[in-house]
Amino acid sequence: MITDMLAHTEGVENEIRKLTREIEELEKSVKIDPSIAKLEAQNSKLKYQISHLQKAIEKERSKRMLSFPSYFSGKIESVVSNLYPGVNAKIEVGPNNTKGKNGDYQCSCSFLIAKEMGKIGQKTNPREVANKLTEKIVDVSCLEKIEVTGPGFLNFHLKPKFISSQIQDILLNGVRAPPCDKLQKVFVDFSSPNIAKEMHVGHLRSTIIGDTVCRLLEFVGHDVHRVNHLGDWGTQFGMLIAHLKDTFPDYIDQPPPIENLQAFYKESKKRFDDDTDFKARAYKCVVDLQGGNEEIIQGWKLICDVSLREFNKIYERLDISLEPVGESFYQKKMEELVKELDSAGKLQHSDGCKLIFVEGEDVPMMIVKSDGGFTYDTSDLAAIKYRMVTSAADWGVYVVDSGQGLHFNLLFAAARTLGLVNSEQKLNHVGFGVVLGEDKKKFKTRSGDTVKLKDLLDEGLQRAEKKIREKEEVKKERGGAGLLSEEEIIACRDAVTYGCIKFADLSCTRTNDYVFSFDKMLDDKGKTAVYLLYALTRIRSIARNAGKTNKELMEHAQQQPIVLEHEAELRLAKMLLRFPEVIEEIMETLQPHTLCNFLYDISTAFTYFYDNCYCIQKDRETGEIKVVHMDRLLLCEATAQVMEKCFNLLGIKTVSRM
Repeated sequence: MITDMLAHTEGVENEIRKLTREIEELEKSVKIDPSIAKLEAQNSKLKYQISHLQKAIEKERSKRMLSFPSYFSGKIESVVSNLYPGVNAKIEVGPNNTKGKNGDYQCSCSFLIAKEMGKIGQKTNPREVANKLTEKIVDVSCLEKIEVTGPGFLNFHLKPKFISSQIQDILLNGVRAPPCDKLQKVFVDFSSPNIAKEMHVGHLRSTIIGDTVCRLLEFVGHDVHRVNHLGDWGTQFGMLIAHLKDTFPDYIDQPPPIENLQAFYKESKKRFDDDTDFKARAYKCVVDLQGGNEEIIQGWKLICDVSLREFNKIYERLDISLEPVGESFYQKKMEELVKELDSAGKLQHSDGCKLIFVEGEDVPMMIVKSDGGFTYDTSDLAAIKYRMVTSAADWGVYVVDSGQGLHFNLLFAAARTLGLVNSEQKLNHVGFGVVLGEDKKKFKTRSGDTVKLKDLLDEGLQRAEKKIREKEEVKKERGGAGLLSEEEIIACRDAVTYGCIKFADLSCTRTNDYVFSFDKMLDDKGKTAVYLLYALTRIRSIARNAGKTNKELMEHAQQQPIVLEHEAELRLAKMLLRFPEVIEEIMETLQPHTLCNFLYDISTAFTYFYDNCYCIQKDRETGEIKVVHMDRLLLCEATAQVMEKCFNLLGIKTVSRM
């Protein structure tokens, strides 16, 4: 039998050799057209390039965290395009709020598809559509199953093993941004105080919201330009420079002590209102400033520098960075823009003014006043041209109070009408409500003055430190365990003060007004920065109490897979894995309160987990540690990492102990 098999094998090999010789002879006899050979070479190169790009795309995707709604939507869209070509139905997948009863994510697109099919005479029902979609959605390794419930809901159930692997991914690769189809160049315009005036509570929201918007955009990978559009030009500078010349005539050689610019401004304003001779000299200084007089320019720069130093002290305290670009930067650009628009016949003349009428709007934009001066409309249009045309930005974001809504509607419409912004470029007005006092009226001091931002921050520091030291006294009375060092008290005070101010602002829907209350902000219960910062320190302390270092935790995560099985473990893990979809949602809405809500949801899920799952088991009598559940400690570590990333995106510093 073996002899027969060997003989058969030898016969097959001989046949193969014969066929190979015949193929070689045929190749020699056939002449290949040179053009075909060239095309084949080009095709080979293209295949290589495609392969190279696909590898690069996969490598880039591996740097990102998986967003389940986007991933499932992509799968469904692919199936819909094959099953129902021509049907235009928006595919939206969201988390299922039934606590896992009907899966982890849900989609109701079958209702829209059935409706669209009915319009073209192909009658069907949502459940039938959902069943067809379920049959065709394949190669989804993260899913335990897809099921259809009710009249046609698609429910996605994640595999516990996959959930565990994604938590391990966070530990080994960090908390990363979700995939982004196109990284863009973005100008974010925020804060924008006026030179020679102190920053006040009215600048608070723009500064805090603008910084968080920038942090989120930067985290995703966009090229972000943080623009501080300073009010550093205008008639008030003639008044200030004239007063500077009178008060400090040798200001060029000896820099004057005018650190209190607010008082200096008030003095110059009083003289401007009361003294006609001074007013005339102030107007002369404005003309000289616009004409480029070197001495006047030097005085102007001196005043701007003093203001910027004071602004930067506030920004440094709040851990916020900006690029100062004042209105002065756009002076020549405004002149050029007006000439362009006038010569193109885009401006309408009325009583000496030059206007732009926007279709659908009753109020025109005033580009040139009757006295020949420019307006905010002019400088804002010049700024848009510089950002969107000269600098070729993809996206312009303006973080300015909602009261300026009409102005931005006109501005954006005019910019598009004039061709300064194309159809691919975006403009967004990120509006917000006002800060109210506890009396629900506009936030003022007791004397009715505007609250200075510096004074507000100082009061916050005093209140936070007082509360921290009171808690330290309670610790002393109870034996002194866990007392903070003086350095830790100061770090905690700063984190709590600035964190609570930011969180109180960012946690409300930005378009709403909000009541400023230090008592509520500094409360260590409920949805406050204090409560959440404390929750983070408590999570961090669990590994310390178990005697495990961060190095030991990471070594364990690298050596073996994490196993999460308990319902409370999986609930917390799934909450953490929602991070990428939360970031995607904020990129669409630019509503930071979504991230604040998510942070609070994490702390709630962690409390449930901690109440139901032992991380450390001790001897009840001796207190000696008997069992350390490493997978649960790793889940705690992943929770801390996601919370820290959320705090970082909100511009809030964390502390190791409180």
